[in-house]
Amino acid sequence: MNAPGSHAEYMVAYADATTLLPNDISYEQAAPVFCAGYTVWSGLRFADPKPHERIAVLGIGGLGHLAVQYSKAAGFYTIAITHSKDKEELSSKLGADLIASNGETLKQAGGADVILVTSNSYKAASESLKGLRPDGRMVLMGISDEPLIVTSEIIGNRSRIIGSQQNDQEYLYEALDYVAKGKVKVIAETYPLHDIARAYQNVAAGNVRFRAIIKI
Repeated sequence: MNAPGSHAEYMVAYADATTLLPNDISYEQAAPVFCAGYTVWSGLRFADPKPHERIAVLGIGGLGHLAVQYSKAAGFYTIAITHSKDKEELSSKLGADLIASNGETLKQAGGADVILVTSNSYKAASESLKGLRPDGRMVLMGISDEPLIVTSEIIGNRSRIIGSQQNDQEYLYEALDYVAKGKVKVIAETYPLHDIARAYQNVAAGNVRFRAIIKI
C-alpha cells in the first residue's frame, strides 16, 4: 500500500504482496478487484453466511455494485438497499432479488442475515440495523467520520457488528476468479495515462461510475 510508483509504467513491489492473475481476465477488469472487489468479497466471507441466509448490500456505488454481484454469484438471495431511484433498475440488472429503500422496508420484506455496508453513510447504516434478522451480522467496509448509533435492540437480537478490510489473501484470488469466469463485472471508466489528471478530477467530483482505471 505504501510502495510508490503505482501510476508509473514499472514499479518495484514485494513479491509476497503480489498475486498471479487467473486466465481470461483483462488488466482493466482486474485492477479494481485488488481494492473494491477484494474488500467486498472479504467482507462477505468474513460474515460466514450460511447457504439459506439472505444478504443485503447498503449503498450501490463503487463497492456496492460489486457486492451485489458477488453475493448473487455465490448463490445467496441478495437485497440491494438504496434510496436512489436511478440505482433500483441497475441493482436488478446486477442480480438483486429485491430492492429496499431503508431498514424499515428491509424488515417488512423479511430482513437480512448479513448487511454489507459499502456506503460511507453511518447514519444509513444505523437505520438499516432494524432490518437485521436475529443473529444477524452487519459488516462495515465503508469508512466514515460519522458515529454509528446502535440501540439496545441489538442485545435481544444478538446482532454482531463487524469491521472488515481485506482479510486473507486467498479471498483476493477468489474475487479475481469470479471476474475471470464472467460472473462479476466491474463497471468502470478507462482513461489513458496522459489523461490521469482528468480522471482524478472526475473521481474527486463524484462523477465516475463506478471505478476509474488508468490504462498504461
